[in-house]
This record gives sequence, structure tokens and C-alpha cells, in this order.
Amino acid sequence: MAAKTVSENGKLIVLAGPSAVGKGTVAKYIIDNYPGFHLSISATTRAPRIGELEGEAYFFKTEQEFLDDVEHSRMLEWATVHGKHHYGTPRGPVEKAISEGKVVLLEIDVQGAFQVKSSHPDALLIFVKPPSFEDLAARLDKRGTETPQDKLNRLATAKQELHRADDFDFIVVNDQVARCAQEVVELIESN
Repeated sequence: MAAKTVSENGKLIVLAGPSAVGKGTVAKYIIDNYPGFHLSISATTRAPRIGELEGEAYFFKTEQEFLDDVEHSRMLEWATVHGKHHYGTPRGPVEKAISEGKVVLLEIDVQGAFQVKSSHPDALLIFVKPPSFEDLAARLDKRGTETPQDKLNRLATAKQELHRADDFDFIVVNDQVARCAQEVVELIESN
């Protein structure tokens, strides 16, 4: 596939959807195959999973560091996810990349997407949906990173998040990563 470039104007794009839907995989595919995109790195208070590196997968923070960033408006959005850990998007790197003309992809949860939209009304919100709820549960099983209780919590949250899909600017189904990524890029280029 020939790589295409996007607009020279910076844009803020939010990819959101339930846990294990593959939004991170879609975002990585876009970064790897389409020039001009920049993936924002989120911060979290959860412990790193095997293979996750500081500053690449996430910025891993203590509870106090994270809350200090929130208090001083250094987070573009943040949330407590699954009632356990804080996740958020550091504001500085995102706004710097946009000012440099990059198309910034935020791969975040559903509640964070609406915080971004309230502070950046021009942000494009794209909901990444699984082909079916059963497919989502199977992806979560295959990932194998959650305890049985964590899996139940994530699936309960996913049901709520799927009901918010119509509140987004666009919905894409992640039935095949390359196809889904191409659809996302086409939506970005046309909006």
C-alpha cells in the first residue's frame, strides 16, 4: 500500500472504545503506515505489563505524581478506569505536536474522549467498535492480562461504553486492522 500523507495542519483525533477492541493496534498501524501522524503517550498509575517500557507504552506515575499533574492542569483528560487506576493524557506533548502541524492520535477511553472534546471542540472523536460483544470478550480472553474479576469489570464497562458510540463523530468497526485503519485515515482526511 502506498503511504499517504495527511493535511499539513495539526489536528487532534481521539480513538476511543472498550478495552481490548484493538484501538491501540489500529493506532499503531496508522503510525507505522501513514506519515504525518503522531501517537500521544498516556500516563497511568497502573504497574507496567510485561514488555511495556516507560515513555513508550505509557508514562508510569505514582498516585501522587498523577494527581499533582491533574491539579496543575497538566492533563488534557484523565479518568479513573475500572475503579482502579488513573489514566490520562499529558497536555504539553499533545499541544506541541499539534502546533508543529502533526495529526495527533489519542488512544483513550470513552469518558476521556468527551473531556478532550470539551477543551478542544475541533477534536474528531472516532469510536472503535468490535464486530460483536462476543468477539470483544474473546479478544480480552486472548490478551490474558486480566484476572477473572478484572475481565468481568472490563466487560461491564464495555457494555456501558458501547451505548455511547452514537455520541461520537464517527464509528468504525475493527473487524480487520488494516481496513479499519484505512477507514480512520480516510475519515481524518475528509474532515
